[in-house]
Amino acid sequence: MTPDNILTALFPDGHQVRNDKGVLLGSATRRSGTCMLVLGVADRTAVGVDEAIRLSGHVLGSIDRDDGPILVLVDSDSQRMSKRDELLGLNEFLAHLAKVLIYADMNGRPTIGLIYGHSAAGALLATGLATRVLVGLPGADPAVMDLPSMAKVTKLSMEALEQKANSTPVFAPGLSNLAQMGAVQMTWNYAAPLADQLEALLADMPAVQDLRDMLGKERGGRLKAAEIGERVRDLALQAR
Repeated sequence: MTPDNILTALFPDGHQVRNDKGVLLGSATRRSGTCMLVLGVADRTAVGVDEAIRLSGHVLGSIDRDDGPILVLVDSDSQRMSKRDELLGLNEFLAHLAKVLIYADMNGRPTIGLIYGHSAAGALLATGLATRVLVGLPGADPAVMDLPSMAKVTKLSMEALEQKANSTPVFAPGLSNLAQMGAVQMTWNYAAPLADQLEALLADMPAVQDLRDMLGKERGGRLKAAEIGERVRDLALQAR
């Protein structure tokens, strides 16, 4: 589905979201009549310093003005691989975007990520994975790192990585694997109205916490993260 189709399905009462060279910015009217801030990346656009600062500015500009939830739509490439972006400090811009979304969520603006296309690497970390809840749509194709890139970093052969990907979700791209790891909390479907599924999630948001590590353990995709995280937390409390 295109961003326009998805936005129309999510917000049948109307939206004011514009697509400017792959950057989505605007707001939309929920079924309840209240407003929801909307931002994101479309058309498999790479996220560079320009895109990151526009997205974070959209959120920061609404902090004192609005009080509703925030939706982040994601269909991106990875972070922009350019000398200009790297020299300008792309890692800091991506970190800033992630921290802005986390700050908003911690201060009464529940954040939901919705991945409907592709996304990978730093672009995924700074958008969908920086929200409290990441939802997938059928056909989405996320990847923390694709296998050719992973082969370059790990120095393992493609054959070895493909074998690992068949049995270990951490090595495998795709929506089902990220769901098994707990990164994607749920997958919506097109059989029911997207607007209804959005409202059902928003109704639960006060109780929904970031439980990616626990979900990964329950689903068999990340067996150690929850335990290690708990041990680190206990050690930190003991050292206070």
